[in-house]
Amino acid sequence: MEFILNTIFWTLALYGLFEIIKTIIYITAYTKMQSDGIYIIIAVKNQEEKIEGFLRSILFKILYGKEDYLKNVIVADLKSTDKTKEIAKKLSKEYDCLKVLNWRECKDIIDNIDDVNNELHKIQKNT
Repeated sequence: MEFILNTIFWTLALYGLFEIIKTIIYITAYTKMQSDGIYIIIAVKNQEEKIEGFLRSILFKILYGKEDYLKNVIVADLKSTDKTKEIAKKLSKEYDCLKVLNWRECKDIIDNIDDVNNELHKIQKNT
């Protein structure tokens, strides 16, 4: 029984990692983000009271800390009904490394991964 649970756990963990990698590939192919480096993807929903402080804290550590290899922070809004997305967009105007997407854009990234891979191959051939 323990083997089955471990197998399920690792399968789900690998699937999640694969989905994150697909998202990053799509974002780098279809946005103006830098292709190298580490990206942080933060999914948010209805965090109007907390999002600004949280993002400023993360961005402060990135901009003034030793995280030089970190390139972008991506905020994916999951259909917030409050002002979470507006606050994140306001901050993205202040910080170039902050990008705001909605949940549909993230879903499109995952659904269109084959197109992304083809586009990446074209880009790599042209360089």
